[in-house]
Amino acid sequence: MIEIEKIKRVYLLGIGGIGMSALARYFNFIGKKVDGYDKTPSSLILDLEKEGIAIHYTDDLQQVPGLAEKDTTVVIYTPAVPVEFSEFVYFQENGFAVYKRSAVLGLLTSGKRCISIAGTHGKTSVTTMTAHLLKQSHVDCSAFMGGISKNYGTNLLLPENKSQYIVVEADEFDRSFLQLYPELAVITWMDADHLDIYGDHENMIKAFAKFISQIQDGGALVYRKGLNIDNLWNDKIRYFTYSVSEEADFQVLQLRIIEGAYYFNLKTPFGGISDLCLTYPGLMNVENAVAACAMALMGGVTSEEIRLALSSYTGVVRRFDVRYSGKKTIYIDDYAHHPRELEATIKSVRELYPGKQVTGIFQPHLFSRTKDFASEFAAALDLLDNALIMEIYPARELPMEGVDSGIILNKMKVANRVRCIREDFPIILKNYHSDILLTLGAGDIDRLVEPIVAYLKENEDD
Repeated sequence: MIEIEKIKRVYLLGIGGIGMSALARYFNFIGKKVDGYDKTPSSLILDLEKEGIAIHYTDDLQQVPGLAEKDTTVVIYTPAVPVEFSEFVYFQENGFAVYKRSAVLGLLTSGKRCISIAGTHGKTSVTTMTAHLLKQSHVDCSAFMGGISKNYGTNLLLPENKSQYIVVEADEFDRSFLQLYPELAVITWMDADHLDIYGDHENMIKAFAKFISQIQDGGALVYRKGLNIDNLWNDKIRYFTYSVSEEADFQVLQLRIIEGAYYFNLKTPFGGISDLCLTYPGLMNVENAVAACAMALMGGVTSEEIRLALSSYTGVVRRFDVRYSGKKTIYIDDYAHHPRELEATIKSVRELYPGKQVTGIFQPHLFSRTKDFASEFAAALDLLDNALIMEIYPARELPMEGVDSGIILNKMKVANRVRCIREDFPIILKNYHSDILLTLGAGDIDRLVEPIVAYLKENEDD
């Protein structure tokens, strides 16, 4: 494995990915020369360039710096990089040290007091909340987050003291989380997903079992009440459940909504915490907060520190992200890309804004996921009043015959549903005068956000 002290240059293939960009920022911070490649510019990539990181956008070895510095260069890649990509092939065939992002993250967490947040939904929010609770306490932490924290404007946190805690998002995609050996861990959900990687749900559950087996002896797992982990047991760790409504070790009590904020008490195995306040919207975020509070308590954060920090939490970009609140329309952008996530987001909107008309713009992510869960996507999107379905964002996949966004649309029952393309926006919004507007998806639908905000501002008083 690489010895970080001997490395002078770090080159990242797919540097604009949320996990890759956090590594880029980390190595840049500790004084390594950082460069990278990505397909297209994005706001995140532009931020990296402002931080002094050189990035190019064509598959061209002439633009890759430091090719003669093989012995002091490490190349990091994401599984989304095609195996035939010429830069990738060159590095592999010419003896460079080439590692997956997950392997490098595993190295950076080794020897630390690692807090890992796993699960098919909610892990980015729980990771970011946990990091915030520790960061605002005497404990402190470093953190590699799977989203941009709105409190800190970054996906990387570094400790101000000598804290040994490191909070990381433990991604099940490509079995990446099996590079981690945490002291404390959360599992939020274990719904079927990434079946292009695992083949079936059973194999995915086996990967979670392996993850649980890697929790350090004497450590702890906190998992969402209702998850079936009977066959995933590790006798050398402690187990705790959490819930927003059911009887659990960490449980919300006396939940109430006052002027859009959630107020509640929290039952814990270590005593109760009263008068907690979360101003970030969405009932699923109250549930996420319970898991984060559990991690913080077990990490040594005091009840009073949790109370103060939770009230100041402002969320994650693209996670129930209120981008515009006007006289006629509230616009929320969300990363939801699995049927369960869509259902949770839309139901939270319904709860917060009862009686309001809701329009959702959804971009399916991956041909395989669309094929596997077309019926479930349709059922979730039927919770909308108006549904606009974009074409599939392929990400790492090639097209699959007979698979397009129409297979979701054809299974839906809501009357007001239509397929659309990027070029339809924001003009198409003229036909949908909705109280609540949602953009939903994990692809490049976020590039519609600013045009939509601009359109709403321009037409607010029309």
